[in-house]
Amino acid sequence: MQITKLSLIETKQALLDKQFSEAELNQAYLDRIEKLNSKLNAFLHVQTNKVGIPAAIKDVISTKDIPTTAASKILENYLPPFNATVMNRLAAQNISVIGKTNCDEFAMGSSGENSAYGKTLNPWDLGRVPGGSSSGSAAAIAADLAVFALGSDTGGSIRLPASLCGTIGFKPSYGRVSRYGLLSMASSLDQIGTFTKTVADARLLLEWMSGTDNLDSNCLQEAFKASNTDKKDNLKGLRVGVPTEYFGQGLDQEVAKVIKSAISKMESLGAKIVEISLPHTEYAIAAYYIIMASEVSSNLARFDGIRFGKQRDQFGAEPKRRIMLGTFSLASGYYDDYYAQAAKVRTLIRQDFARAFTQCDAIVGPVSPTPAWQIGEKVTDPLAMYLSDVYTVPASMAGLPGISVPAGFVQGLPVGLHVLSKYADDETVLNVAEVFTEQTNFAKEKPDL
Repeated sequence: MQITKLSLIETKQALLDKQFSEAELNQAYLDRIEKLNSKLNAFLHVQTNKVGIPAAIKDVISTKDIPTTAASKILENYLPPFNATVMNRLAAQNISVIGKTNCDEFAMGSSGENSAYGKTLNPWDLGRVPGGSSSGSAAAIAADLAVFALGSDTGGSIRLPASLCGTIGFKPSYGRVSRYGLLSMASSLDQIGTFTKTVADARLLLEWMSGTDNLDSNCLQEAFKASNTDKKDNLKGLRVGVPTEYFGQGLDQEVAKVIKSAISKMESLGAKIVEISLPHTEYAIAAYYIIMASEVSSNLARFDGIRFGKQRDQFGAEPKRRIMLGTFSLASGYYDDYYAQAAKVRTLIRQDFARAFTQCDAIVGPVSPTPAWQIGEKVTDPLAMYLSDVYTVPASMAGLPGISVPAGFVQGLPVGLHVLSKYADDETVLNVAEVFTEQTNFAKEKPDL
């Protein structure tokens, strides 16, 4: 038995059956981390003295007495005096922290190249990016360095690296999981989610982590509970919407072939494919980078070197860029022209999705316009980097649940299929994703390390 290949559900069962001990489980993962992390730089900090089911936690989620740096020099050596709500809920399920994963600084980036502690590398090709900002968490699960990982997703920071690393990356509906203890980037967009080896694991983790939290006023009151856990092997009766806007200019043609093949597979499984339109998609990136940056400029103002953090001049280039953009957008004389207009576009995007969901039950398309790109390829071109999120940002603006599941390969590099559903309908996203992954073999493929 290869312990590190087991899913969360399989690991729990194996422990119950006494096939191995918790100590043996943790040692198997620690041995693999020791062997491979020097290649990937997926972990910034590794815990060697924990027992429980080992999880990798993105370094923007507060873990009591375990370093939490947001991959920034500003928080170097910071030890939080408290746990994020999700960490307490996972601890109650015998989950332990095997390590904190690398990420773009303060979760700002699409490639995993913006960490103050060095870039994370893609396990499928060490010369390519893993995607960001949850780069270390995605790489860790692709390389079987933990049973599962937590990440955060503001505009695609779970789904994009999941696509580029060939893992399952799930962003729940906005507010479905408490954000208390997540270092705030853009508070109206941030959401904690998961990287897992199976969709069933993502569903179980959502049940564990969701539910009301008085420490997060935007947290949904009801905990998620799957209404039907009977496994389906088809998509009969499901209407699947395919947006025309997601297959236009900018989409790599080889990626388009993979996604269209995945859609054909869904049709063969019984789904009815419906062409839909999301007409305000073209404005999403511009509106997102104004709203997100405006909230960044407010949230990161606390790191003034007096109350929190070290000197502000230790921010990296990308946080500085977003702070300046957001400060400008909120400035007197510019607010109405920028932030107010972006907020109106956000409403139009939400309305687009609402209309679309009168025609379909789920929406599918690409996660990323390209497979993983070469390290350094987009570093000097922020706009090209921002456009990597063109398909993930609209759903974030509307607060929708979304998942990336492996759908195929382009020249040996993984490509993710994006599945979305209505706000608070996380179950449909998970059910569709599970049928697709169970009826294909792409999620079982692993990089050769």
